[in-house]
Amino acid sequence: MARTIVVTQSNYLPWRGWFDMLRQCDGLVLLDSVQFTRRDWRNRNRIKTAQGPAWLTVPVEVKGRYHQAVDETRIQAPGWAEAHLRSIALAYARAPHFSEVFPWLEREILAVGQEELLSRVNESLIRALCARLGLTLPITRDGDLLPRSDLPEMESSERLAALTHAMGGTRYISGPAAKAYLDPEPFTRRGIEVAWMDYSGYPAYPQLWGDFEPAVSVVDLLLNVGDAASGLIGRPD
Repeated sequence: MARTIVVTQSNYLPWRGWFDMLRQCDGLVLLDSVQFTRRDWRNRNRIKTAQGPAWLTVPVEVKGRYHQAVDETRIQAPGWAEAHLRSIALAYARAPHFSEVFPWLEREILAVGQEELLSRVNESLIRALCARLGLTLPITRDGDLLPRSDLPEMESSERLAALTHAMGGTRYISGPAAKAYLDPEPFTRRGIEVAWMDYSGYPAYPQLWGDFEPAVSVVDLLLNVGDAASGLIGRPD
């Protein structure tokens, strides 16, 4: 039986498609030794509000740090956790499962509110969200599998294949955007199959504030449907 691995940068409060990818794999490697990308999903995500989708952004130090890695990126200002929780509470106070989900979410976000490194915030919240969604896969940092000093120097596809192999993987699954640049040769050389996610066909679920908006953080799903969220991460079987 194939052992499927996902290797990807950590995201802040990812959307449900990200967790659907984890649902289909046997292990996750957080690829945070690579360069931090601005205006990306590393330090922000969206929630749905009465005024439309709105960003929750963790403020990070970027000035003069153009080549810093995700796991080197430091949080810039205190108070971001409380601000995010106020925004979530304002947007979702009338959500059907607010009273049961928000206290849990508040504890998890406040627990990382004083953390100095973005990657630690993301990892902690990803672990908590996986547990809430019933996903029990092992989660490993890339530097725990290969020498941290070597990883930034490796060609990107070679790095992904090497990390998959180090996790004992025989199948690598990736988001569809990587089709534009992924080189299959390092995977083929190691006997690793490459598979691609398909994010189409996800079912709508009840939301507040007008027409259904799919591209929001998974906290929207949890607050609106509660424990039923684990069955709505991906497409119906």
